[in-house]
Amino acid sequence: MYKNDQTPLFTLGQIVMTPGALDLMCRAGIFPLRLVLRHQRGDWGSLDEQDRTANDRAVHGRTRILSSYEVGARQGKIWIITEADRSVTTVLLPSEY
Repeated sequence: MYKNDQTPLFTLGQIVMTPGALDLMCRAGIFPLRLVLRHQRGDWGSLDEQDRTANDRAVHGRTRILSSYEVGARQGKIWIITEADRSVTTVLLPSEY
């Protein structure tokens, strides 16, 4: 469902980030908002087809949305999760889930 334009597909609510995710992104030189905006536009990152399809349905069905992004050269992954009620979006490491 990725849209090439800048149109958001859903609201994010409050955006929060874990210390581990912030540390990894700083070490990799990645500005966190860049990944959050990709997530909001439907670029789900490195998910398989089944998870991408689930996210596409979640945009309209009001269920939780998960994106996964590779950060740096084998430095790790960042997950971004927007809750079903769209009240909060969390940026975290998979190990912090």
